[in-house]
Amino acid sequence: MPYILAIESSCDDTSAAVIYNSKILANVIANQQIHEQFGGVVPELASRAHQQNIIPVVDAALKKANISAEQLDAIAFTKGPGLLGSLLVGCSFAKTFAMSLNIPLIEIDHLEAHILAHFIKDTDEDAVPEFPFLCLLVSGGHTQIILMKDYFKMEIIGQTIDDAAGEAFDKSAKIMSLPYPGGPLIDKYAKEGNPLAFTFPEPNIDGSNFSFSGLKTSFLYFIRDQLKKNPDFIEQNKNDLCASIQYTIVNILIKKFIKAAEKNGVKELAIAGGVSANSGLRLKLQEVCNQKGWKAFIPKFEYSTDNAAMIAIAAYFKFLHEDFASLDASPYARESGRI
Repeated sequence: MPYILAIESSCDDTSAAVIYNSKILANVIANQQIHEQFGGVVPELASRAHQQNIIPVVDAALKKANISAEQLDAIAFTKGPGLLGSLLVGCSFAKTFAMSLNIPLIEIDHLEAHILAHFIKDTDEDAVPEFPFLCLLVSGGHTQIILMKDYFKMEIIGQTIDDAAGEAFDKSAKIMSLPYPGGPLIDKYAKEGNPLAFTFPEPNIDGSNFSFSGLKTSFLYFIRDQLKKNPDFIEQNKNDLCASIQYTIVNILIKKFIKAAEKNGVKELAIAGGVSANSGLRLKLQEVCNQKGWKAFIPKFEYSTDNAAMIAIAAYFKFLHEDFASLDASPYARESGRI
């Protein structure tokens, strides 16, 4: 029954969580508002903010969990992928803390953790997927369909050949001059718009792979041409534009996801990653699974975006197998190759 402290610092959120057995006792997140004025995450500013936030966030997590540092049995951290400077802050802190307490260190892949967040059970009634299941991992930097055979046995079935779905959301928002982060704003305005108001092309890519670069370009040219005719076009049609681009992105994702599930004979489908918080994607997956008699697993909002609770649950499974890291572990900015 281990107490594990988990640290997540892959991008611009500093988070710390405490897990006991498989129950999350605390999940504290410090957001960085400084990036809004730049329209995106500035890596150097992000790493500096992590240095300022990490001690207060860890202290808050331990207090919320009502335990002392001396009760910890292990410390976990995000090894990658992510912004290298940000990862180094979390990695260095975890190493130092683990060494000072003479307890094991556990390294976690950020993408694996997003998927394993489905195994967090806040209540006994919370359902978890059974292996094998298919997961659509969608975020600002990744779009992959992954066949989950076990907690750490995964096979990529399909992935984007260019841009990620989250990037398509964010770039579309930027084209419409929406403030950063734009993805959640598209979701917000889409709820009041007509998803069929405007039609945008869907790529014809073989197999289970995705492509979003063409859609982004098409949306850019469409907006440019309409603004020539009417400078107020975006403001007058904002809700419909958001609903239409969201409808297109979600349609691309779900079509490929369903085909991959049918091809692999899997009837349990999950979504994970930051874009899994999108209401259009959540509703569409649930709708399709209901029609087919399949099971849909949709993460709680607090476990959709970057958070340390997902690092904690992944670390719990590694702790059970005594899969510990050495103190010379170093972070990586890009995917490790396992996913």
